[in-house]
Amino acid sequence: MGIMDDAKETAETAGRKIQDKFEDTTDAIGDKIDEAKADADVQKAEAERDSVRKRNELKEQMRDS
Repeated sequence: MGIMDDAKETAETAGRKIQDKFEDTTDAIGDKIDEAKADADVQKAEAERDSVRKRNELKEQMRDS
């Protein structure tokens, strides 16, 4: 029975390692997705900021004219 117990333990260990690797990979993918969303949010905010600045500059020019 020793060989069977060793094989079972080895299989369980391999299963845990595979599960851990899967969870790590899933977390890494989720992190990359979150990072991409954050970058997109920053770019959108910067574009909106630039748009407001330009609009304000144009309004100021119109007032000065």
